[in-house]
Amino acid sequence: MSYTGPDFEPPQPRRSPLRRTLTVAVAALVPGALLGWGVYAAVGGPDDGGGDRAGAPGSSPVPSSSAPASGAPASPGGGDAKKPTGSSPAPASQRPSASRPAASGPLKGKVVVIDPGHNPGNFRHASEINRKVDVGTHRKECDTTGTATDAGWPEAKFTLDVAHRLRTLLREQGATVELTQDGDRPFGPCVDERARIGNEAHADAAISIHADGSAAGNRGFHVIMPGQVHEGTADTRAIVAPSAELGERVAGGFVRVTGTAPSNYLGDGTGLVTRTDLGGLNLSTVPKVFVECGNMRDAKDAALLTSGSWRQKAAEGMSEGIVSFLRG
Repeated sequence: MSYTGPDFEPPQPRRSPLRRTLTVAVAALVPGALLGWGVYAAVGGPDDGGGDRAGAPGSSPVPSSSAPASGAPASPGGGDAKKPTGSSPAPASQRPSASRPAASGPLKGKVVVIDPGHNPGNFRHASEINRKVDVGTHRKECDTTGTATDAGWPEAKFTLDVAHRLRTLLREQGATVELTQDGDRPFGPCVDERARIGNEAHADAAISIHADGSAAGNRGFHVIMPGQVHEGTADTRAIVAPSAELGERVAGGFVRVTGTAPSNYLGDGTGLVTRTDLGGLNLSTVPKVFVECGNMRDAKDAALLTSGSWRQKAAEGMSEGIVSFLRG
């Protein structure tokens, strides 16, 4: 998601005291995953740390426009980048429908809500997605188009594809899974409704899937967790701790399965970021995190994000973290 998105404003410069605690917690939870990343990077894994370091930890990320001025994403397949591979999720016969009961498994009785960021049709509904909604502490846009690769492949298609893959994996574990949108509505839902869907489902865990739109050279994934907010209609006090645990476990699973490095521009190398300005988190009453899977405006990250095999690994990493969290 671009930092110009509805639920994204530039991160605040001050640092949460929770940051140091979370860093220690991640190290305790997933030492094998982080050690594995160190070895992986040393032998030349997908994140080589090269490129512009203007967005390195401690500095503000550089926003990048995600679409033409009209709000419509560039035509997919433009530019020199090759067409995304594996764009379609698993065959329909392998994808449980929304009405199909969950299988028996270790997550039987658990509810997970997956929020695929943005909507492929948002660019056709500028007035609707630009209207302001209450996000607890302030008002902001209902939604945005999201970002896109330089070749024009939109974030909204990426998020929906990964959401389908993750849904299949979690249902195989016995979970009941609900998506906030499944490409079945012309735009949205708005960020406040996305939070409400998770709340009304009484989700045991909720996860919002995104890809960033930062500057070239800014690479890697990060997991965004709610900070403590008690203002207006927002009250995250009950979900801060379980969301932090969910975020740590998802970050650990993501590193281990994808081999992708944590962000080199946010999170001080932990892959964990705490924010208090996001309506999707501020309005949640269930444990919830956002995952920025990579930077679509960086060529090396874009090569991963447009790979069907890598997107499957991303879904597997998220699933591993969610399963670990729900099994406690």
